[in-house]
Amino acid sequence: MPPSCASRRRAERVRRRSSAAQACVDAIEGLNGSDRAVAELLHVIVAEEAAHLDAKTWYSFPSYARDGKVVVFFQPKSKFDTRYGSIGFTEDALLDDGVVWPTSFAVVEVTDAVDKQLRALVKKAAS
Repeated sequence: MPPSCASRRRAERVRRRSSAAQACVDAIEGLNGSDRAVAELLHVIVAEEAAHLDAKTWYSFPSYARDGKVVVFFQPKSKFDTRYGSIGFTEDALLDDGVVWPTSFAVVEVTDAVDKQLRALVKKAAS
């Protein structure tokens, strides 16, 4: 019995998601120094705290999406020759807090404190 249209569509979605996840990993592996360390940390945090987000790239940045919409991404310092890389959150992140809240965080190195703060942000943004 040939596969149904629904099962073919499901298989195609899984293949695309897998391909997008690999592109994210490849983007991280293409980074160096603190950019790579921060991107790797974010990747681990998303896997552990928000596994329902899908890894992909967004403007060639490692990013993580809910229902196809990017929620959190890493912008490496090397991309724009800036002093620091940043973890950014889009309007689809659930970080709203009153009438003003931060949506981007500069990260210059990986520390236990950075890990803890990013875990809390990712968990809230992805909830």
